[in-house]
Amino acid sequence: MSVYVYAITKDSHPLDLGDAKGVGDPPGELRTVRGASLCAVVSDCPDDLSVARRDLQAHQDVQERLWSEGTALPLSFGFVAADEEAVRGVLEERAQLYAQRLDELAGRSEFNVKGVLDEDTVVRAVLEENTQARELNRRTLEGGGTYDDRLALGQLVAQEVQGRQDALAEEVLAGLRPLTEAEKVAPPSQQYFVSASFLVEDDRAEEFGRAGQELAERYGEGVELRMRGPLPPYSFV
Repeated sequence: MSVYVYAITKDSHPLDLGDAKGVGDPPGELRTVRGASLCAVVSDCPDDLSVARRDLQAHQDVQERLWSEGTALPLSFGFVAADEEAVRGVLEERAQLYAQRLDELAGRSEFNVKGVLDEDTVVRAVLEENTQARELNRRTLEGGGTYDDRLALGQLVAQEVQGRQDALAEEVLAGLRPLTEAEKVAPPSQQYFVSASFLVEDDRAEEFGRAGQELAERYGEGVELRMRGPLPPYSFV
């Protein structure tokens, strides 16, 4: 029977899973596949595995429980092997690589930072602070002005908003980078002006959290920084 794989650990990990349950309905019973020096935490893979909240949450709960007890390599959701022998074969084949990565991640956790900019707030700021935008807006109020005026206003506002988003993103990254070991930064999107994952030493986790809070308080209305962590290092495996 195929098995669902959650994470890889060294054989020295306590592997105390308590009452944690695996994916599926009913939830799968967790067990350990052991190689010479590494272990994998697995359960039977359900036939109806899907990207549903139930299974995503179970996957995350197992990984966070393992991480709370020691270093683990959290695998992506949906990692399925043919059987336990296939899992054991991978543990043996890649033992040196996995052990090295476990050593590199020991004593470190992941923090996710996302920045949300309220578009209405920033557009108002542009219209108040940019002389050209303010004049074009005055001309086009209530349908006035020419087509070129409306086009120019739209282009100018979009350019100014983008520039402010880029500046904010760089300021957030610059403020947090000195406290981190590594980072993964996603391209800006309509939803987030910054979306980044940071690998942070446990000794600096509290300092990193304070730095994020100070940045969030600095920006005030219209800018929201969302921080999650410490988490297993999903982005750095």
